[in-house]
Amino acid sequence: MLTWSTDSLPAHERFAYWREERGKQLFGVSIELPPERRHLFHGRLSAQPIGGATLASLNASAYEVSRTEADIARVSTDSLMIGLQVAGPGWCDTPAGQTFIDAGTVAIGHADLPSQGMPTTTGDFHIHMLTIPLGRIARGQEAARRLYLAPVQQERHARLVDAALCALIEDAPGIAPDAADAAITDIANLALMTRGALTPGLPEVRQALRSAHRHAAIRIMRRNLHRGALPPETVADALGISLRQLHLVFEPTGRSYHRTLSAIRVEMACRRLGTRPDQSIADIAFACGFESLATFYRAIRQLTGRTPGDFRGR
Repeated sequence: MLTWSTDSLPAHERFAYWREERGKQLFGVSIELPPERRHLFHGRLSAQPIGGATLASLNASAYEVSRTEADIARVSTDSLMIGLQVAGPGWCDTPAGQTFIDAGTVAIGHADLPSQGMPTTTGDFHIHMLTIPLGRIARGQEAARRLYLAPVQQERHARLVDAALCALIEDAPGIAPDAADAAITDIANLALMTRGALTPGLPEVRQALRSAHRHAAIRIMRRNLHRGALPPETVADALGISLRQLHLVFEPTGRSYHRTLSAIRVEMACRRLGTRPDQSIADIAFACGFESLATFYRAIRQLTGRTPGDFRGR
């Protein structure tokens, strides 16, 4: 993994280095910042190869960024770009029109088409960006090459891409090569479907949708552990799918909805047992949604072979 920040440079050199070495040479973009703000500039990035793609995260002071014809000629990637704007809203201009990229927005487009980004604030921005070479994609390559960068319009589709991308980011440090390949393929097919480059009925798109719905379901489950009973009907309704569809998305994992929910509760409880020594075992169990201490002890023993006390201070 590549990690780098401007902290190691003198303040007056940070923006120039970021613009030339990170912007122009690494990402193939042109960036600008008013001279009076350059001495305040700071930036941090990480990037790692994963499943034949590149997963990057950028945190930096706001600046204008463009991908010009000259930039494309100098650094051409023929890749699908999927970005999640975590913070720092702004406008995106392309020959296809102008769109607003708000915090929480997922944007998708071909990396070798011109675009210009203009921040609406002077605060920092934070973006996760997945770049997938089109050579990894079995279908939709020509359609992908015509996709100017734009946000996903349908909220439901945006949530699915967001969930799949965030799951990849979370799993990336220890993900196995086969799992990485499958995750990248699913995200690429899902992204192309959301932009109309692939049809929902294709087998690879159905697979991508099942995977994304599973990630989205797990996200909902984690956010609602404190609620105790979390029936599958509640999660299915939140996803806008049928109860049967919800159960089907968990089949490839070998774990049912209920077993997955129990495993998530145990995972959270074990983490809290090790990081919150001032909180009682009972309080942690109930905060993670277990209905009784007996149920908690039984679940943690079944899944880890240990007792709650074994995780104290770890």
